[in-house]
Amino acid sequence: MTENVKIIQQRLKTAQGRQESYVDQRRRDLEYKVGDHVIVKVTLIKGHARFGKKGKLTPRYIGPFQILERLGHVAYRIALPTGMEQVHNIFLVSMLRGYLRDPFHVIDYHRIALDDDMMYEE
Repeated sequence: MTENVKIIQQRLKTAQGRQESYVDQRRRDLEYKVGDHVIVKVTLIKGHARFGKKGKLTPRYIGPFQILERLGHVAYRIALPTGMEQVHNIFLVSMLRGYLRDPFHVIDYHRIALDDDMMYEE
């Protein structure tokens, strides 16, 4: 019986090593620096409206936000706007995605000429 146990243990080690190699091929260690900009994943709760939208139109990510501090290996403190005081500002790296700042994403609202009825022409 001990020989059968040894064979089973060897097969389990082989299968575990194979599965570990599959996972390691796709794994990438995420690391951000202080001052980088990230977007934060919003966890979806069925039936609740988030950010004024409900269902499919709910945003999956919000941001971009700046990283203020790194706490340990997997946690970061994020600079959240004043309207989000009820949300804790520490997030795990799995909930963050890198954001490359692009000046074309920002619209300069001073250059848009609005009429008195708040309309504009392109």
